[in-house]
Amino acid sequence: MNLFTHPAARAASAAATLLGAIVLASPLFAASGEVLPQASSQEAMTAPASDSAGTASVEARIKVLHKKLHITAAQKPQWDNLAQVMRDNARAMADLQKQRAADTQSMSAVDVVKSYESVIEAHEDGMKKFVPPFEALYNSMSGAQKKTADSLFRSRERASAAKQTAAK
Repeated sequence: MNLFTHPAARAASAAATLLGAIVLASPLFAASGEVLPQASSQEAMTAPASDSAGTASVEARIKVLHKKLHITAAQKPQWDNLAQVMRDNARAMADLQKQRAADTQSMSAVDVVKSYESVIEAHEDGMKKFVPPFEALYNSMSGAQKKTADSLFRSRERASAAKQTAAK
């Protein structure tokens, strides 16, 4: 087990872990099947993501999913509810990232573990908020749209399972 004793190494480790958690915590990332450009490790170490970068990222994900699902005018209310939840979830994760980045130098090992717990709890809360509006949207979809949604979400699951199998 590597113990990171140098502050920069600890910060890089925390940033990499948080970046991974944020990417996985984003329901739209899971749905889109597309990976958007990420900040380099050096950028992640030196500064937290700006609000505008986080906003642009979630907005890009929303746009991709809207296009792939061929959302209709009749589905706009359900879509708007879902998109707002996605924005709120992204904002909550960005706020958590900023707090963790601000506290990195003073965190004890226990604080770091608790901060991971906070990330997991934020992800869980976000998913609980995401499911109802997604289900309402899904229930309003045509058969073709449902097939596309099913494929988008399954492809992300298959990719994740393949990574886990390859790692073993």
